[in-house]
Amino acid sequence: MNNIKKNFSIKDLENISGIKAHTIRIWEKRYSLLSPERTETNIRHYSHKNLQKLLNIVLLNNNNYKISKIAQMDDDQILIIARELAFDEAINDEAINSFKLSMFQFDKSLFNNTYSRLLHKKTFRDIFKEVFIPFLEHVGLLWQTETLLPAHEHFISNLITQKIQINTEELRYTQVNTNKIFVLFLPENEIHELGLLYLNYELVLRGFKTIYLGQSLPLDNLSYFFDIDENVCFVTSMTVRPYDDIIEGYFNELDSILNESNHSLIAIGRKAMEFKNYDFKSSISLYPTITDLLKEI
Repeated sequence: MNNIKKNFSIKDLENISGIKAHTIRIWEKRYSLLSPERTETNIRHYSHKNLQKLLNIVLLNNNNYKISKIAQMDDDQILIIARELAFDEAINDEAINSFKLSMFQFDKSLFNNTYSRLLHKKTFRDIFKEVFIPFLEHVGLLWQTETLLPAHEHFISNLITQKIQINTEELRYTQVNTNKIFVLFLPENEIHELGLLYLNYELVLRGFKTIYLGQSLPLDNLSYFFDIDENVCFVTSMTVRPYDDIIEGYFNELDSILNESNHSLIAIGRKAMEFKNYDFKSSISLYPTITDLLKEI
């Protein structure tokens, strides 16, 4: 935890808020909306409080509050109005901004209220595809630029996970596609499971039997399923693991095991697609995204 980022550069603020650094500087100079600290070499750096205030300002500004008007408000007024707007406005871009704000403020109430308002206008599937996926893609960019705290990603991921699990549990469909069992798992030490959880929901929705094994599963834990007579399709997602130095061996081991059975494997993700031209002996299919896979199921 010692390497957690506690201060943000103006470039970080630009990445998170979508507001150009030049504009942020103008808001500072002309309206004193933010108060960054400065290094000995006069480089700005911003606290979490600065970041949260900027996200609130952007929300107000996107809802027809002029910057000059916002500048006349104190921090508490800005926060209160921003939360009211976030509760009231919950369509795509506004919802994404609200989720972003809830993530950086660890605000579960804001997340749940935004989600509830979306449900009045969209199905859960629409929310996931039109709001959660773009939002998570943005979170991924923030992670790559080291703008996020690990705690922020964990907080928001757990909230979205809960929604997927609740909606999966609420499905009461009789299994109509009984010709295949889908066994979903992540490779050992892989923990990014939101996509796989959502795929499980989509498969259950379509009437398939699924067995969800979750995060970080060693290959030998699949041995039970290799030996059964039913038609099994293993599904895995590769976001970070296996690492590049062992992924070829990982696929070779899977290929060898599956070649001795009637079972198949679907691997999803950028790392999997590196093997799209690989000559597998068994039934292994590769897809760049879950969306691409769902088009064929």
